[in-house]
Amino acid sequence: MPKSSDALASTQTPPPPGARTPRRPGRAAWLLGPALVAGVAYLDPGNVASNMTAGARYGYLLVWVVVLGNVLAWLIQYLSAKLGVVTGRSLAETLGERIRNRWGRRAYWLQAELVAMATDIAEVIGGAVALWLLFGVPLLWGGLATGAVSLALLLVQQRRGARSFEFVVIGLLLIIAFGFTYGVFASPPDAAGVAAGLLPRFEGTDSVLLAASILGATIMPHAIYAHSALARDRFTADTAAPADRGIATPRLLRATRWDVTIALAIAGTVNLAILLLAASALAGVPGTDSLEGAYAALRDGIGPVVATLFAVGLLASGLASTAVGAYAGAEIMHGLLRVRIPLLARRLITLVPALAILAAGVDPTLALVLSQVVLSFGIPFALVPLVALTARRDVLGAYRNRVLTTAVGVAASVFLITLNLVLLWLVFSGG
Repeated sequence: MPKSSDALASTQTPPPPGARTPRRPGRAAWLLGPALVAGVAYLDPGNVASNMTAGARYGYLLVWVVVLGNVLAWLIQYLSAKLGVVTGRSLAETLGERIRNRWGRRAYWLQAELVAMATDIAEVIGGAVALWLLFGVPLLWGGLATGAVSLALLLVQQRRGARSFEFVVIGLLLIIAFGFTYGVFASPPDAAGVAAGLLPRFEGTDSVLLAASILGATIMPHAIYAHSALARDRFTADTAAPADRGIATPRLLRATRWDVTIALAIAGTVNLAILLLAASALAGVPGTDSLEGAYAALRDGIGPVVATLFAVGLLASGLASTAVGAYAGAEIMHGLLRVRIPLLARRLITLVPALAILAAGVDPTLALVLSQVVLSFGIPFALVPLVALTARRDVLGAYRNRVLTTAVGVAASVFLITLNLVLLWLVFSGG
């Protein structure tokens, strides 16, 4: 006589250490998502402005910077997600627990908060510019509309859970990818120029400034903070999808590597496509180192379809990335200050700098590029602790970094910090 289901359950082998009891078997595809959401940070309007400006001014010169930034970003985002998966805490929470001095913790929060605000400036301005290009909406009103939509997306995350938020953001990611890559097929880049652009080199202070801007837009501090929190919310929180519960940690980490690979492959391809489009269609054309000028040049040189898709991609980029940026900012405040403020109040506070810039009439593209430089200076404060924490046995146990992984992380940190120091020297020495 067959045993009952209860009897069968009682004779099953208990789950190994590191596993959570599953309610039903998890499908591999269902484990993907957090990196795709965090990957939106790599496709924000700051990326668009930096890559368009680099291509328009220097052609294929800085192709190597985009490729290098994407390779470094893979390792960094995986380490961030691993921290969240294994510990069940975000990077900000972990730092908040380990920085015992209250004033030290507040100082650390302040620099991270400034970086988050710089991110918000880029994203809100990008959305405002896109609304102006598409519909003629004044920049200030466009900024308010972008902020309102980002608030709605955050409410989806808060009320419907991580998975619903992922679906919405991934949908916007697909729009971004199509909008920004279509133009490359209409105006193919020069293969020899692309190959030459893989050789690392600079041409003066401005090219170093743009390289720092590209790296700041690619390896974004708020994405490092956000990814660990997204992984935590997805795999360890009570709101996690049933298929995500009970999955052994090694399987989660394998899925995370695939998740990061897919996300960064999309982001890297799109970022490279933006620079190549500018290099092939906008190099040497006056006024094309701004988003408005690039839009006009694309419309007049390639056609209105390419220009409209570019603007649609820019709008989707602003809407999706400002929601992820606001999520990161809220997590930074919660983790380091151990306080939460109402979502609406925080969203309004972080909107103020971007709206002030729009109201003051500051050139939007210049504001976007400079915001990315600010982000590049925030990278070490997120990256160095991330590499250090993920190398510690008392933090990740058996899942701590291997020696080679830590060595590569240290090398990446040294490279990025050195680039910023060189940039400071060139700018202030007039070199």
